[in-house]
Amino acid sequence: MFEEEIRMEERSSNITPLLLAALLVLGALGVVGYLIMERARTVSQQEALAAAKTGIAARGPEKVHFHVGFVRPGMDEPFDPHYRLLEKAGLVKLGKPTYRGLDVKLTPAGAALLQACGAREEKDKEGNAAYTVPLAERKLLKVTKVEMVNSRQAVVEYAWSWQPTPLGLVFDINSQAMAKLPINDSAVLIQKYGATYYQDQKPKTSSLLLQWDQKSRTWRLAS
Repeated sequence: MFEEEIRMEERSSNITPLLLAALLVLGALGVVGYLIMERARTVSQQEALAAAKTGIAARGPEKVHFHVGFVRPGMDEPFDPHYRLLEKAGLVKLGKPTYRGLDVKLTPAGAALLQACGAREEKDKEGNAAYTVPLAERKLLKVTKVEMVNSRQAVVEYAWSWQPTPLGLVFDINSQAMAKLPINDSAVLIQKYGATYYQDQKPKTSSLLLQWDQKSRTWRLAS
């Protein structure tokens, strides 16, 4: 009986290294499999398209902001050229500028255009109205390129074009109202008030960075 116990202990001691070796092999295979999966990860066309739509939605429309009423320095820039552009387009009527500010009256054509653009209106205690007006939306055309930076980051490149509102057509660089302003005014409108080539339908290209979220196992826009 004592000899039988010795033989069982010998068999047990022989099996232990084999089990350890098997566990090491399985662990190594698991690591290799994980690395292969990491390297094989890609962004599908559907995922890239969804990311581009999310990116465009996050940017929102181009907008312009102005007041109607007696506009004082501080509540706005009453002497900036966006008011002169609106007057050239027949949308507002401007009073004589003074050191105190500028009187701005909305014309019937201006009121109709603001309604057509879906303008947002807010009024202050003095009865002045502040308008925030969309100039143009970005329309997604297609995803042009997907490039993997590494297994957890990818760059999506996409093409888009402008969809201007009626006021966006006024703020187009080539609009008739814009042509009536000095060149210096056009430069300020581009820098501060969203003026650009809205009627140019040539596709434009933008890109965004995607980050792999291990927890949800999905691609997300990098913050």
